[in-house]
Amino acid sequence: MAKLYFHYSTMNAGKSTALLQAAHNYREHGMVPFLLTAALDSRAGSGQIASRIGMSAEAQTYARDTELFRVLEVRQDLGPLHCVFVDEAQFLTDTQVWQLARAVDDLCIPVMCYGLRVDFRGRLFPGSAALLALADEMREVRTICHCGKKATMVVRFDAKGNALRDGVQVQIGGNETYRSLCRRHWRAAMGELSPQNS
Repeated sequence: MAKLYFHYSTMNAGKSTALLQAAHNYREHGMVPFLLTAALDSRAGSGQIASRIGMSAEAQTYARDTELFRVLEVRQDLGPLHCVFVDEAQFLTDTQVWQLARAVDDLCIPVMCYGLRVDFRGRLFPGSAALLALADEMREVRTICHCGKKATMVVRFDAKGNALRDGVQVQIGGNETYRSLCRRHWRAAMGELSPQNS
């Protein structure tokens, strides 16, 4: 039975690596995966899903106005389709998450979404909030803070290395911009803990 999955974490936890490995496993068994990634994140090149360890694959891009149910319906009409993989799922709209759920229910295609849960302010991304509400199964992809505890938050830095408390929710960047931290060290970076308590 097809399901909608949400694999979530902070930055640098290996979400793209896990996605690429799972897609490879489908291909290795003679099945056909279909990869999607957000058009606005072109750090690895347009239509590319890439991991920090050097794995990459081509993917079709989606924008905020892409009708994902229609995309998957058309793709399914072209031939076998065994699983859909969505990278950068935090950038999905609420409507697009409902479209993916409909593809699971009506087209019987498993959909595996990979994305961030919260932004640098500790707030849910709209796509992540919808996935947390609608996913049949959720799996946390774990990474650690510099202290060794599980990282659940991400902090954004400016060009001078100062932690930012405000700003637009979406700013594309990598290690030069973001760092994954446990909640305690995120609070310290936000200035919510005194130095002796951090």
